[in-house]
Amino acid sequence: MNVEIFVLALVTKEPALPWLALGAVVAAAQVAGKMLFYMAARGWLHLPKFMHREPKPLTPRRVAWQQRTKRLRGWVDGLTEKCHRHPHWMVGTYGVSAVTGIPPFMATTILAGLARMSLVTFLTTGLAGRWIRFSLLAASPGLIHHLF
Repeated sequence: MNVEIFVLALVTKEPALPWLALGAVVAAAQVAGKMLFYMAARGWLHLPKFMHREPKPLTPRRVAWQQRTKRLRGWVDGLTEKCHRHPHWMVGTYGVSAVTGIPPFMATTILAGLARMSLVTFLTTGLAGRWIRFSLLAASPGLIHHLF
């Protein structure tokens, strides 16, 4: 379930809920869930052996797919390299993503781990950004109701 829909449904059903507290709880829960992806990208968490895929033989279809996605893979590799060279860029990108969702928060979570963002920076930036996002979202039905 989309967490934004959950927050809106919850505050619509229970308008007396404090929107700042709700934003904090949902932000903490979401960042805690994303920690697994961050930890895996940092190399701190390894998937069990049964979850690793065996390499598949290259078929003409797979070769064609690799050729079509070569540019995209190059772009992702280049972005990852830039994040390694300029870690402060990753903090800004991750912070903007935490508030706006653009670029996708899941992608920036993984990039933060790949770029070796510190755990403290990851947590504080993610919690602050997500708290702003979900608090504003939780306050929006009440604001709209009072305006109209």
